[in-house]
Parts: sequence; C-alpha cells; structure tokens
Amino acid sequence: MPAEYREVSFIIHPLEPAREILIAELSLLPYDSFLETERGLKAYIKEADFSEDAIRNLHVLALQESQINFQTRIIPEENWNANWEAQFDPILVDDKCSVRAPFHKPKEVAYDIEIMPKMSFGTGHHETTFLMIRQMLQMEFSSKNVLDMGTGTGVLAILACKMGARKVRAIDIDEWSYTNALENAERNHCEGIRIEQGDTTLLGIGDGYDIILAN
Repeated sequence: MPAEYREVSFIIHPLEPAREILIAELSLLPYDSFLETERGLKAYIKEADFSEDAIRNLHVLALQESQINFQTRIIPEENWNANWEAQFDPILVDDKCSVRAPFHKPKEVAYDIEIMPKMSFGTGHHETTFLMIRQMLQMEFSSKNVLDMGTGTGVLAILACKMGARKVRAIDIDEWSYTNALENAERNHCEGIRIEQGDTTLLGIGDGYDIILAN
C-alpha cells in the first residue's frame, strides 16, 4: 500500500532563534524534509515514523523566550510531490541569482541554481541565506579559493562555483546535508566542489582561503 506522510506545521513567535533550534532537534528524528514559512516551519515525516510524543518532548518547546504551537495532518503519498511543489516557491535575488527546485522553470539570470533541499538547510528562503547570496553577488569570486563551512544544501558553494571560483571546499557535519550537497552539486554541474562530512577538525594548519562562507 502507498505510504502516507504526516505534515507537522509549527507556528513560532518570535521566529529566531527558536526555528533554528527546532530544525536542529527535528533533524535527529526521521523527518524527510523541512519547509520554512513566514510564521514558522513545516516538517514532513512518514506516517509510520510519526510520534506526537516525540514532538512534545522537544527541548525547544520548553523555552520561555518563545512560543511554539503545532498541528498535523496526513498527506497521501500520491499528493506528496504536488504538496511540496505548491509550497516551495523559487526565489530571485537582485535579478541575478535564482534558486529553484527541479520542477520549476529555469530563470534567465546570470546564476540559475537548482536545489532539492530534502532535510538540508539552505534554499534561499531563510533570511540569512538570502542575505549571503546577495552579498556574494557583490563580490569577486573569479580564481578564488573558497571554503563553505556548514554547507547545508550546498547552495552557497554552488554559487561560488558558478561565479568562477578556482577551488571550492564545502563541509557539513550532518550526513544528510553531505549527501544532499553532493546531489545538488551534480545537479548544477559543479562536480568539482570538494564536499566533505565533518567539522573544523578537517581543516589543516596552513590551509589558505581567499573567501570563507559560514551561514
């Protein structure tokens, strides 16, 4: 029988830093994907793996500095892609860079980036990612040696590659992000990006970078 998914919609006030903490905690559970919204977060998990008790036991819900409410609904598997496509809108940064999913039409811009985010952080919808892209568009990456620390989906590393960086190294401690970044780099014909799973211990003494990205 087709698997069903559970959508968990979180309303968060104030948004940060509670949303980032929530994503970090949910990443330890078997959720398939996250979608950041204007008011909070939507998380998706197979119905067979869903536990409301696991959500209620999240430490972030006990924070006095924020208020988090949630509700859930079941999504039949046949509606999964349509539901995801309907909610993941492409973004455009300064008419120069487009970040979109594979089911969106390409934009005629200088840098068109195709991302399938899954559970990884970095679609451009998050304000810090958007601002990082905007700042990068004002910089010179041609022939530069670039490090993207905490790469998530790999979107910033991919942009650096498309902007002409000589070398790009992308690191993330999360296994899901590592795998997703590899897939997205290949999707954007940026297979030359050196993508690794780990933390700062991977950086050696004497490693030199012209530009370091940390989102």
